[in-house]
Amino acid sequence: MQKYVFRKYDPKYQNFFISEKKKIAKAIGLAAKIEHVGSTAILGLGGKGILDLVVGVSNSKMEETKKKLEKAGYQFREKASCPKRLFFRVDYLHKNRKRRVHIHLIRFNGQEWTEILGFRNYLLKHPRAVEQYVKIKKEGVKKALGDGEKYRKHKEKFIKDILKKALN
Repeated sequence: MQKYVFRKYDPKYQNFFISEKKKIAKAIGLAAKIEHVGSTAILGLGGKGILDLVVGVSNSKMEETKKKLEKAGYQFREKASCPKRLFFRVDYLHKNRKRRVHIHLIRFNGQEWTEILGFRNYLLKHPRAVEQYVKIKKEGVKKALGDGEKYRKHKEKFIKDILKKALN
């Protein structure tokens, strides 16, 4: 899978999210909040074509949930994780094309939760911001040439500006 490409928005990700959410809920078997975030959650946005989900649990359930996600086949990625967010990935083959899922396991209602959902919700309500973000993402793909750090850096100011608006 080529990193940092830009694909047009595809509404199929809404159904993909619903089926993945059911699978995750069954695997972890506890009261968790599971939300669709990232580019595939925003009508018209487009991006890398990766399904991003955020799973919110209490601090006391983080380790237990991590183990259950791993047992269900989600690969824990220590390098992509940080103290406030545990990161998982799984790839599926669907119609000869790889479908990637990213799971961000975080503390429910913590700062990360508030920021991720605040950013998503702002974009859902502001189509002009989505248009700006599409432009920035496309520029980032061209400038980064596959370098994830450069790609994220290119988007950083826009994301911070949106978060200021969304959380105030």
